[in-house]
Parts: sequence; structure tokens; C-alpha cells
Amino acid sequence: MENSFTLVTIFGLLFTLGNVGPQAEAARAFFVFGDSLVDNGNNNYLATTARADAYPYGIDYPTHRATGRFSNGLNIPDLISEQIGSEPTLPYLSPELNGQRLLIGANFASAGIGILNDTGVQFVSLFSFYKKTGYRCGWST
Repeated sequence: MENSFTLVTIFGLLFTLGNVGPQAEAARAFFVFGDSLVDNGNNNYLATTARADAYPYGIDYPTHRATGRFSNGLNIPDLISEQIGSEPTLPYLSPELNGQRLLIGANFASAGIGILNDTGVQFVSLFSFYKKTGYRCGWST
């Protein structure tokens, strides 16, 4: 009886250890798309009124300065970057985003953006999917 218990225990350990393979590779790149919830400063490079580059934005950020994030500190992509062990993504319009830095990822989010053609019409110089492609959402006018 003891031998069968020992055999089952050893078999169970071998089975468990056999399933513990090498750790999954870390994400190679992190790209962000969205609106103001995930915008980390793209609108700083656009002629628009949808900006977060003044007080109180950024008061809890490490530099205590507004960065273009629509939050008082880090936003969701910043926290995800920390969790996966990656550097925070830069705005795709940032002059610092080039070469190897682009291979880490980029943030394409922009405040005031939306799926409908009329989203953000009160802001100047936001991208229009319709203007770029000629495609209009079937439910909008």
C-alpha cells in the first residue's frame, strides 16, 4: 500500500513538473488605440482644444507636471506597461518615437476621437476616418 502511494506521489510530481515548461516570452511590443482614457499626449502635437497639458492634469505623475494624459497621473496603458515589464508607450506623434523605441510600441489614442463621424466635431484638427477613407458608418448621417 505504501509503495503504491509513493508511486502515485512520484508520478504526480513528475506530471506536474512536466507541465511546468519554460515561461512565456514577454510581449515584444505594446500598441494602444482609443480615446482620452488611454491618450498619453498625442493631442499635445495637434492643433486642438482637446488637451490635457495644464493643471490639474498630472499632479500625481512622477514629474508632477501635465503630460497630455487625461488623468492626474498614470493611465491604463501605463499600468499595463508596468505589469508586463515594458517601457511606457510614447505618443505616435512624439519626436522621441523612432528606431528601436518604435519596436517597443506606440500610443495612437487621441482624446475626442470616436467611431461616429460626428464625434469630436467641436475640436479642431482631429482625424476623420471618413475624410481619410471615404467610408461612412451606416448608422450616422
